[in-house]
Amino acid sequence: MTNRRLTSHLSITALSALLFLAATPALAQKSIPPAKAPVSPLQMAAKKLDDTTYVKVTYHSPRIQDPKTGQKRAIFGKLVPYGEVWRLGANAATELTTTGDLELAGQKLPAGTYALFAIPQADKWTLIVNKDVGQWGAYKYNKENDVLRVDVPAKKSADTHEALTIAFDEKGTALNISWENAQVSVPVSPAKKG
Repeated sequence: MTNRRLTSHLSITALSALLFLAATPALAQKSIPPAKAPVSPLQMAAKKLDDTTYVKVTYHSPRIQDPKTGQKRAIFGKLVPYGEVWRLGANAATELTTTGDLELAGQKLPAGTYALFAIPQADKWTLIVNKDVGQWGAYKYNKENDVLRVDVPAKKSADTHEALTIAFDEKGTALNISWENAQVSVPVSPAKKG
């Protein structure tokens, strides 16, 4: 009877020790907070224009509010100077991919992936399609790699757009760019065959 009690007591003690050892790593684990939300999150606008033409624009969307100070910033003419090449967003240069040939503001763009830049002015923007993809900003922008440039009118909106927004209209006939009080609409359509 004594041996049974001793064996039973040892079994309970051994089991308790095993449970403690198994639980120790779980107790030692620390909680890892989620990554901080990006200041200018990655966004995408996409539209299927016809059976063979799918267009996607990938960009980083900056805000009017300064991420460091929380203060409202003046965007066009200040943060984004007029008359200078801009990456059309934040961080990496904005990219456009099309599976079929396009017409942008009446000019033909062959299927492929391109970097998009802009030269904003108060009354018009020059949209630049450049073959040098994967750039950080516009620091190494090279005009010799431009595939095409189109001028489009810029208008002032009564609404203020806190975030840079690039989107196709519902019909897929225009690529619209809005930030602060500026709005630009770039006509887009599948290129005519033949």
